[in-house]
Amino acid sequence: MSPEIPSDFDAFWRETVDAAFALSLDYKRNPGNAFDLPGFLVETYSFRGIDGSARHGWIAVPVEVRRSPGFLWLPPYGRESLLPNAYGTREGMVSASLNFFGHDAFHCEKYKPSRGYFAEGVLDPHTWVMRSMFQDAVLAARVLREQPEVDSERISVMGMSQGGGISIWLGAWVEWIRSVCADMPFLGGVSQTLGSHVYRYPLKELIDLAESTLDGLDRIKATISYFDTLNVATRCSKPTQVSLGEKDPAVRPASASAIYEALSGQKVLRRYPVGHDWYPEMIENNRDWVLKNG
Repeated sequence: MSPEIPSDFDAFWRETVDAAFALSLDYKRNPGNAFDLPGFLVETYSFRGIDGSARHGWIAVPVEVRRSPGFLWLPPYGRESLLPNAYGTREGMVSASLNFFGHDAFHCEKYKPSRGYFAEGVLDPHTWVMRSMFQDAVLAARVLREQPEVDSERISVMGMSQGGGISIWLGAWVEWIRSVCADMPFLGGVSQTLGSHVYRYPLKELIDLAESTLDGLDRIKATISYFDTLNVATRCSKPTQVSLGEKDPAVRPASASAIYEALSGQKVLRRYPVGHDWYPEMIENNRDWVLKNG
């Protein structure tokens, strides 16, 4: 498994990033504790997304901490919000997360294929939903950087699966991101995966569309080549920690390892004895990596 990079790859991403930075930052932070988390004040915020509609999220600030490192916590695939739990917060650090789909900061919704979004706009790289999601993640990182409790020179990104992949994208294209923690990052070598039998959702959402669209599979592969985390990793020189699940059926160990190998900067690969799931050691390992490198 090796990178397969389109000829206009860098130009596409520069256009995408520039559009996210050209948008005037328009956000509101709502005072008052909105979530019971000992040791933290958790407030909600909203901002204008890349499409002009509202996005919502939360910011967790350690009690009596000022000018601390901060990280953006990006959710895995699905329309639900991540909660500010032990994986989304860290002692002595400010963290923020967002819901990509306009739902509230603590929205709960289990994945089902009928609510999937992998195929939205996927026939063109400029219209694929992942492009606007990345741009909204850039905007959320900009909001986090503006907060008075945050050291604006020490912003990192973390996430699992989809969140891990987008974290690497941010590390590649946002200059002031200091470090990355990508747990079981998605979309590594996907074009190659789509050439074999795909039976698991949400990736099968793409196959379902391809089977009903003229030249669908070729067009989907062309779009994904711009976003494939294996390709983007070649442009990420920030200190990056990648993890894999040794029993992971969704982000296979070979995929996570290939992403790790493609990274051009300081890096470490961690192996966890689990499937596609959270693992308690992520909490300390990710905190140590960000404090050391961010």
